[in-house]
Amino acid sequence: MQLVHRDHHSRRPRTLRPQGCRTLIVGAGDAGRTLAHDLLETPSYGLAPFGFLDDDPAKRRVDRLPVLGPLSALASVVQGEAVDVVIVAIPSLPPLELAALLRQAADSGARVRYLPAFHAAVQRGSRAGDLWEVSPTTLLGREEINVVRAATRSVVAGRRVLVTGAGGSIGSELCRQVRSYHPSALYMLDHDESNLHRLQLEVTGKALLDTDELLVADIRDRARVDQIFATLRPEVIFHAAAHKHLPLLELHPCEGVKSNVAGTQNLVEAAVAHGARRFVLISTDKAAAPTSVLGATKQLAELIVRSHAGEGTGVGSVRFGNVLGSRGSFLHVLAHQIANDEPVTITDPEVDRFFMTVEEAVGLVLEAAAMAEAGETFVLDMGEPVRMVSLVETYAALVGKPDVQIRFTGLRPGEKLNETLFAEAEENVPTAHPRISATRGAVLPDDLDTGLKELYEAAERNDGGAVRRRMAALLPEYRPPLLTEPAARDLLDTLWLDDF
Repeated sequence: MQLVHRDHHSRRPRTLRPQGCRTLIVGAGDAGRTLAHDLLETPSYGLAPFGFLDDDPAKRRVDRLPVLGPLSALASVVQGEAVDVVIVAIPSLPPLELAALLRQAADSGARVRYLPAFHAAVQRGSRAGDLWEVSPTTLLGREEINVVRAATRSVVAGRRVLVTGAGGSIGSELCRQVRSYHPSALYMLDHDESNLHRLQLEVTGKALLDTDELLVADIRDRARVDQIFATLRPEVIFHAAAHKHLPLLELHPCEGVKSNVAGTQNLVEAAVAHGARRFVLISTDKAAAPTSVLGATKQLAELIVRSHAGEGTGVGSVRFGNVLGSRGSFLHVLAHQIANDEPVTITDPEVDRFFMTVEEAVGLVLEAAAMAEAGETFVLDMGEPVRMVSLVETYAALVGKPDVQIRFTGLRPGEKLNETLFAEAEENVPTAHPRISATRGAVLPDDLDTGLKELYEAAERNDGGAVRRRMAALLPEYRPPLLTEPAARDLLDTLWLDDF
């Protein structure tokens, strides 16, 4: 792909040859110039800078690239120049101004990256490597899938939308995208006030915590959930709140039941009771033929959602693979370990996982909201699973550290060698979207209500053994591993690659 640029002083186009995503650099100072030079000299980064934004009117062209306008022109330049990526290269920019710029770029449809703070940048120079960004397509081994159809936006446009777990990686990205589709109200619920503070800063550029759209609540508190639904009457609910880290739930299964199962039941029953239009649960591929507490609690949550089909609210679930770039995910841990020259710990040489980007994950949720009716579970076509060893080696090569050390520790309780998207009893059904499949799962247990009551009682007693037995009675495919004391102590000594 050739990039054609026009000089401010000439109508004749000037052709540059960098390959990759059309990249706009915000800031034509020393950091921006150094970054542009690095990107032009290193095509493997996949970013092709074609111009700058800068508030200095004296800057018309910097190192062969035009200055296309001031920072205030960001949104119009992104749209007019078909920008793929915006990089903010002003390390000294105050946080509120940075947040406002990032929001403008994201709302315009561009991906956003930024350099670290000045005191960190000055220690090593503002170079392209500071972006800590590796192409998701390179790591996925496939093209990134844009699953959101134009008609899908009408699901949230003009509606009152509630996002639970709003401060998490998936929840916050949902909030950003939903907000750009102009809901009549966006209610952001989280039990962690620090998460809400950070989220409001990212989404609105302010962090005054003075809006009714921020909700501090625990989904395990049924009375509080009912109060919220009775007062705010949300029409579309995206349920992202959950305990999601596999090793911690193996150690604390009762907490997994309280949040992932009982919390989901509280929400979906409140949604139905108060006449919500749509309810979408965010699940995980570990819910298919579960071997872990995480997978079992999420499959139970899917069953609870499906049990409310036909009650006036369109309900459904979505199963994620591992989400690259989500907070606390494999990629963040991998980047930290390689940057610090630490060995990367993997359980088995043959372990593989399905991976998706945050953008794919949120697109899948929005599409599910448009299609969910009868408790279906939706899954994105993520291609073939990626071997963890291959992913580590690819990432290490891309960041210039090909001699990474990998240490294998063996599979731990609850972990699968290979993931599946559908269990044997689940039929894979095509949907209106060519890259999304659905299943309605196995027949609902006749004793679901009784079994859940006994499960909740065991969880309230904090009886982990009883919780595992109750889940195994409800889910024939779930067979909990025997967790010996040495195994329990070893659980957190390994880099766990299982989250969503």
